[in-house]
Amino acid sequence: MSPKPKYLPFLFLSLTALALYSFSHSSLHLFSQPQTPNSNIKPLKPHNPNPPNFTLTIKVLAYDRLPSLSRCLRSLAAADYGADTVDLNVFIDHFQIVDPRNGSLYLDEKINGSRRILEFVDGFVWKFGKKLVHYRTGNVGLQAQWLEAWWPGSDDEFAFVVEDDLELSPLYYGFLKGLILRYYYDKENFSPMVYGASLQRPRFVAGKHGNKLQLDSGTRLFLYQMVGTWGQLLFPKPWKEFRLWYDERKTKGIRPILQGMVTTGWYKKMGERIWTPWFIKFIHSRGYYNIYTNFLRERALSTSHRDAGVNYGKTAGPDSYLLNKSSLDFDLWEMPPLRNLKWYDFCFSEVSPERVVRSFDELGSALSLVQKNNIVIFVSLYKTTQMITRNLLCHFQRLDIRNYIFLGPDSEFLMDLARRGHPVIDAGQLMNEIRRYKLMGLQGSNKELMKEVLVKAYVIKKCLESGFYSWMIDGNVLPVSDAFPEMGALSSDFSVMSSAEILFVKSSHTSKKIWVDNFIYKIASTTESLTGRDSLSRDQRLFVYFSAKSLEEKGVSIRGIDEMSVGVELDGTHFNQTSLESGKKMVFWSSEMGLDSVHRELEDLGLWVVAGDGSCAAVFCHQS
Repeated sequence: MSPKPKYLPFLFLSLTALALYSFSHSSLHLFSQPQTPNSNIKPLKPHNPNPPNFTLTIKVLAYDRLPSLSRCLRSLAAADYGADTVDLNVFIDHFQIVDPRNGSLYLDEKINGSRRILEFVDGFVWKFGKKLVHYRTGNVGLQAQWLEAWWPGSDDEFAFVVEDDLELSPLYYGFLKGLILRYYYDKENFSPMVYGASLQRPRFVAGKHGNKLQLDSGTRLFLYQMVGTWGQLLFPKPWKEFRLWYDERKTKGIRPILQGMVTTGWYKKMGERIWTPWFIKFIHSRGYYNIYTNFLRERALSTSHRDAGVNYGKTAGPDSYLLNKSSLDFDLWEMPPLRNLKWYDFCFSEVSPERVVRSFDELGSALSLVQKNNIVIFVSLYKTTQMITRNLLCHFQRLDIRNYIFLGPDSEFLMDLARRGHPVIDAGQLMNEIRRYKLMGLQGSNKELMKEVLVKAYVIKKCLESGFYSWMIDGNVLPVSDAFPEMGALSSDFSVMSSAEILFVKSSHTSKKIWVDNFIYKIASTTESLTGRDSLSRDQRLFVYFSAKSLEEKGVSIRGIDEMSVGVELDGTHFNQTSLESGKKMVFWSSEMGLDSVHRELEDLGLWVVAGDGSCAAVFCHQS
C-alpha cells in the first residue's frame, strides 16, 4: 500500500473550514433577509413523516358506464404513487331487474354490459397494490355504494372515494399524502373538526340565499363544510362516527331534513337514491369541515365529466381542467398551518373557530371584532342549560345577530361553542387577572357566585372603556326580533329587566365615571352581604339584582324595562302563536321554570327551533 500524501491533512482541514464557513454564511443570509408575505408559512415538515401502518385505499364506485370507468381507472393508474402500496377496490353495482316477460331484450343487453365491465376490470392491471372487485348481486343504488364502501380498520387507514365518471390528475396522490401528513399526523395542525378533503373545484354553495363562492387569488387551501363527491378523501374517525349516527337515525325512521339547504330539496325529490343529505345533516350537527383547494382558472386535481347517470339526465361534460406538471405555476406542496386557513360554513360565510378570550387584552380585541353599531351582547351560561343555549343560538342565526359573546366557566360545552366558531369568554381564566378582591372568606356556592359577579362587572367595564354599549342577558330570554339596538337607543345609562335577567349599560361619560373599580368592589360587597339572607329568592341571587342594588345605593337613576310591553312571559301554561302580539321583541321566563315547561311553551309559540341532537333545525343564510 502506498503511503498517504502529506498534504491530505491540510486538505481535510481546508474543506472542513470551507463547509463551516458556507453553513454560517448561508444561515446568516437566511435570517437577515427581509420578511415576505409568506414568511410565516413553514416548509412541509410532517410531525411523523412515516406514520405506522399508514394506508390509503382507492374506492371506485361503478355502475353501467364502461367508457367512464375505463377513463377513470386509466387516470388512476397513470398517477405517481412513489414507492407506496395503494390498494384499489372497485364496487360494481348490479343493474335493476325487470320482469323477463316484459324486457328480455333489455335484460340480455344489461347482462352483456355487465360482463363487458367485469372483463375489463378483471383484465385491468394495477401494479401499486391489491385489486379487489366487488360485483353486487342486486342493485343497491348510489347511497349504499358510498356507505358500504368502507369501514376503517384503524385510525391510520384512509379512503379516497371516486365515482366512475371522474378523471384524476397524476399529481393527486402526492398531494393527498402530503395533506394527510400535514393536517392529520402533524399534531400542531390537526383538528378533530376536519373530516377529510375534496379534490374537486369548489363551485357550489348549499345554503339557500348564501354568499357567492368567492376566494382571493392567494388562497390555495381553505375549509368548507360541504362534502365533495368528486374525489373525496375520508378520515377514519369522523367516517365511523357518521356511519353509527346514520344507522341510529335510519333505523328510527328519522329523515335528514335540514331546512334552508338546497340538498334537502334533492332528498325530497330523490329520497334514498342519494347519500349526501345524510352526511350534510351529520356535518351540521357536529360542526365539521372539509379541506378544499383553490387552484384558479377552473383547475383541479379531480374533474367530473358529469356523464349521464343518477345525478345527470344527460352528459354535461367536464367541470374543470386537470392540473398536471406542465400547468403548475405555484408550489403545490406548500401547505400553510391550519390556523392560517380560512373556514366557511354552508352559507359560505366565514367562520372563526377557537375564539376564546382568556385575558383582558384578548377581550378588548374580541369586543372590537364582534360589536355591531357599537353594541355587544354578553350571553351568560351560568344558570342555563345547553339545549336552551343552543335554541338561543339558532334564533341569533335566524335574526342574523352576530355581535354576541358567550360568558361562562370553563367547560366542555363552552369549548364546543368556541370550536364551532362562536366567541366565548373563559371566565375562570379571566378571573385570574382579577386579584384585588379577596375571595378567601367565601365558601362553596357563594364563592362561585362572587366570581360570576366580578367577571361580569369587569367585562362591562372593559366594554365601556372600549366605547361600546353592553347587554348582559341570561339564558332565560329569547329574542323574537333584533330589537337590541332599538331598546338601547330608548334606554337611560342603566336599564334593567329583572324578571328576564337583563342589564343594559350605555357607553356614556356618566356611566364610565360610575362603573369604575371602586364601584365593582361595591357590587362585590353588596353580593357578599346579601347572599347570606334566606329571604333572598333564586331570581334575586343574580348579577342584575346585585348591580341594581349597588346603583340605587349610589343614588343612580335606573330605568326599568317594561316586561309586558317588550315581551311575553312564559308562566307554565300552554301558549300559541297569537300570544306573540304585534311589537313584542322577546319572550322570557323565570329561572326557576323547568326545561320541559320552557320547551313545551316555546314549541307552542313556534320558537323551539333546535333539533334533538342540539343542532339547529334549519340553516339560515344572510348575505355578508
